[in-house]
Amino acid sequence: MRKENIKVILWGFGAMGSGMADMLLKKKGVEIVGVCDMHPDRIDKSIFEILDIDRAGREDIKISGSVEDVIKERAADVVLLATDSFVKGAYDKIVFCLENKINVITTAEEMAYPQAQELELARKMDELAKLNGVSILGTGINPGLIMDLLVLVLSGACIDVDSIKATRVNSLSPFGKAVMEEQGVGITEKEFNDRIEDGSLAGHVGFAESVNMMTDALGWELSKEIELEMAPIVTDVYRKSPYAEVQAGDVAGCNMKGYGYVDGELKIEMIHPQQIEPQLGGVSTGDYIEIKGTPDINMAITPEVPGGIGTIAMMVNMIPQIINARPGLQTMIDLPVPRAILGDMRKLIHE
Repeated sequence: MRKENIKVILWGFGAMGSGMADMLLKKKGVEIVGVCDMHPDRIDKSIFEILDIDRAGREDIKISGSVEDVIKERAADVVLLATDSFVKGAYDKIVFCLENKINVITTAEEMAYPQAQELELARKMDELAKLNGVSILGTGINPGLIMDLLVLVLSGACIDVDSIKATRVNSLSPFGKAVMEEQGVGITEKEFNDRIEDGSLAGHVGFAESVNMMTDALGWELSKEIELEMAPIVTDVYRKSPYAEVQAGDVAGCNMKGYGYVDGELKIEMIHPQQIEPQLGGVSTGDYIEIKGTPDINMAITPEVPGGIGTIAMMVNMIPQIINARPGLQTMIDLPVPRAILGDMRKLIHE
């Protein structure tokens, strides 16, 4: 077994980053050696103070506003990056980590399969990671598990597959302000539609990545660009979550749909309505996968696998896999399956 603890740096200490810290502090064989975050309310504060956790004799960890002071060559085994959704936003940060010879796992949704939309940047990251002997992974609950990897795992029991339909009805409440902005939470229906028109509303980020991951893995070839649809989910009651507040008549979330065509035929259908406090609108959450083939497969998880907790867990639980991985850009279809790590994490590291 590896003698030294696995060393982790957290870059971003919002809803996801702080959740990862809380999880890591309860695990064996791993330690947080640095945290950086640019929010003025967090800089120079103790993570134990922000998390409201007893230090229990552990060395204090202060949040630094200077990335250069925290991320230095081989200062950690892995950086958990929780700051962006898009490849272009995360790219320079990932490059900085790679140049310092540190593995990276990121929550950036487009990084789950960056070759889908940013092939050139994906190639550059792959080359740089190989040059420095480290690896990169983008993961989370979705994309990363529920609407892509889990679908592929289930398809392993099929002789053939005719079509796939993945539906995720979930709560946005655990997520931070960046996600609320992407989904249009809290704005008026007119503002929502105007932002769709001018292209400034992201909605769910990750359909292109999930669909391309699945088609590449199955051996299908998309015959045209993925079609996307967005519609506002307007609430008729007041709703409030830790990171958003919505008045009756305004937008509580976004109903996102995506369609993937192979040889001109609809093969993959993605349906993803997500909103804050869905129960206040009478909505029950759940994850559903329908595979038409030989045999047909139908899976239902109710309520949903929680997005916030699930993303935090995926990031932490994939640490051994990315440390053990061959150098380069990795995806969830390249690595051993995710699973909860309940024992000493050091036992999972290959010598």
